[in-house]
Amino acid sequence: MPAPSPFASMLPLPALPTSLKQAITRGIVGKCPRCEEGKLFARFLKPAPHCSACGQDWSHHRADDFPPYVSIFLTGHLLAPVIIALASSDALPLWACVALCMALGAAIMLALLQPAKGGIIALQWWLGMHGFNPAGRDEARTRQP
Repeated sequence: MPAPSPFASMLPLPALPTSLKQAITRGIVGKCPRCEEGKLFARFLKPAPHCSACGQDWSHHRADDFPPYVSIFLTGHLLAPVIIALASSDALPLWACVALCMALGAAIMLALLQPAKGGIIALQWWLGMHGFNPAGRDEARTRQP
């Protein structure tokens, strides 16, 4: 729920997303899924307690272990063709292939972790899970003309 403000009626209404895809895209890029103006993360994986632009409270999220599962899943699918190509080639020794794949896997996984968490927080907000009230989709429906 947005933080109460005595000037709330004077503030412009945030540009709410019109679809789940738009909300998740905003979360993936690290922006507030509700208004797209504030930052979703205060640090690398720590969400801001609330949006600095629209006041949305992000403390209700329960992303927990799901973002690492998503990043591991995507990393595995991105690395599989690379591993197959390296294993079927005799260009590099085995130790070099293993070292290369491990470094590449760690880098891809770390690069995907924050976007995965942002997308999952946006999904929870849109669906009204874990105390997000009103749900993003419900708020967007009531705002439509």
